[in-house]
Amino acid sequence: MPAPEETGARHPGQSMSTKAKPNKVNKAWLHDHINDPYVKLATKEGYRARAAYKLKEIDEALGLIKPGQLVVDLGSTPGAWSQYVRRRMSPGGAATGALEGTIVAIDILPMEPIEDVNFLQGDFREDSVLAQLTEALGGRKADVVVSDMAPNLSGIESADAARIAHLIELAIDFSQHHLKPEGALVAKLFHGSGYDQLVKLFKAHFRIVKPFKPKASRDRSSETFMVGIGLKTGV
Repeated sequence: MPAPEETGARHPGQSMSTKAKPNKVNKAWLHDHINDPYVKLATKEGYRARAAYKLKEIDEALGLIKPGQLVVDLGSTPGAWSQYVRRRMSPGGAATGALEGTIVAIDILPMEPIEDVNFLQGDFREDSVLAQLTEALGGRKADVVVSDMAPNLSGIESADAARIAHLIELAIDFSQHHLKPEGALVAKLFHGSGYDQLVKLFKAHFRIVKPFKPKASRDRSSETFMVGIGLKTGV
C-alpha cells in the first residue's frame, strides 16, 4: 500500500519509521515535492500544507462548511485544514481578524497556534481529554467534523488496514456523540484491504455517503476521502 502523502494525527503508540530510504527515492520525492503546484500554491497562500486544497475541493463540491458553524478538526496538525476552515468562516476569507463560527482542533501532536482556533493536544479516546474536548464544544454539537487522521503505514497490508479502520471507527464514533443529526463527517481513508468494509460502515451510520478523490491528492497515493452526511437514527 502506498504511503500517505500527508498525515494528521498519528495512531497512538505508533512511532515514525527509523528506516532510512535510499537516497535516490529521497531525491525523487524532494524533486516532486518542490515542483508540486499545490505545494507552491500553499506557500504562496500561507497554508501549512498542500492538504488544505483537498478539503477545499471537497467543500466547494458539497458546500459543507459555512460561516456560523461549529467545526471540529480531528488530527489537525500541522493545521492546514483548520486554516482552511478558519478562512471559510471569516468575512472575505481572511486568515486573521473576524471569525463567524467556532473551530475546535485536536491532535496527539503539538500544533502551532492559529488565530481563533481552540487547539487541544491529546488523545480524545482518553476520558480526561474527551472531557476537555466536550467542554470546548460548550454544550453544542458540531455542524461538521473533519478528520485527516492517518497511521504510519508499515507496508504490511493487514496491519495497515486494521490501523486505518480503527481511526475511521474513532471518527464515526465521535460523530455519533458530537455531530448534529444533519451534520457531516469528512474522513481520510485508503484504498486497499478493508476499504469496502469502511464504506459499508459509513453507509450504516450516514444517510448520504460520497467518496471523493480530490485533484490535490497525488495520483500515486491510495488515499481517498469519505463524506457522510446526515446521521442515521437508532444505529
